[in-house]
Amino acid sequence: MDDFLNSLIPFRDAIDQALSEYSAENSECPQRLSNAIRYSLLAPGKRLRPLLSLLAAQAVGGSWRAAIPAACAVEMIHAYSLIHDDLPAMDNDDLRRGRPTCHRQFDEATAILAGDALQALAFEVLATKLSEPSIALECCRRLSFAAGRSQLVGGQADDLAAEGRYDSAPNSLTTDEQLAFLQRIHRRKTGAMITVALELGGIAVGCTANRLELLTNYGQALGLAFQIVDDCLDVESTSESMGKRTGKDSSLGKLTYPGLLGVEESRRWAERCINNAISAVTAFGHNGEPLTTLARYVLERKN
Repeated sequence: MDDFLNSLIPFRDAIDQALSEYSAENSECPQRLSNAIRYSLLAPGKRLRPLLSLLAAQAVGGSWRAAIPAACAVEMIHAYSLIHDDLPAMDNDDLRRGRPTCHRQFDEATAILAGDALQALAFEVLATKLSEPSIALECCRRLSFAAGRSQLVGGQADDLAAEGRYDSAPNSLTTDEQLAFLQRIHRRKTGAMITVALELGGIAVGCTANRLELLTNYGQALGLAFQIVDDCLDVESTSESMGKRTGKDSSLGKLTYPGLLGVEESRRWAERCINNAISAVTAFGHNGEPLTTLARYVLERKN
């Protein structure tokens, strides 16, 4: 696994360089806002979603470098969502990626504006950095849906409801109904952005509809596994290891996979999801092997 992670360094370096270029300071953006944008966007992280975009482009036989604008757009949406999720009105977190959250480092108003700016910047990058207009249009269409009311934002709204904030809290549901509700949250809040990262990577290099469907299937299975593992790590790991507060889900009364199924059964479910993800990309042959290895990494990760 160490060899595989080392092989991703050129991809990660290219992503970080492009993110820095796309978010470079300009005279029209207030300095404090620019600092907050770059503080959150360029924070050290796994870069899982943009890496998936590049590996997807490679898996379908394209040049991964052609997918860099798409990869960065996905990471910008992800960064904006983390800024807003961390706000006091949402999850009220003080730590993200081992550093103070954006609203703690700056202030709440600046954090909200930084998130707003990153969301707009994602679509600016797709519209201006992808050379083929039809590809740019399709990438904008898919990312806007994945980041919107029916997917990412809707999933966050239901996640808040699952804490018991609203009348729609699932307290009276059976265990099976609660599990279905939880899956519905995370297929949108987590899974949608992982899936669209893969789709944009394939679209950026002009992949066929059949291959795009395989990437979608892989992403949906991987996204669910990622969230199940994340829930388990919130129980098993430490804040130092994770770079963010742990144990918060149970303290907030959130629905989680370990809370409903126990850690061991949750881990078994994640493994089944990973097996489904791997099966989806076997048709890519050698080109799809990095996606297979990355899926195993998601299952085995410790932070």
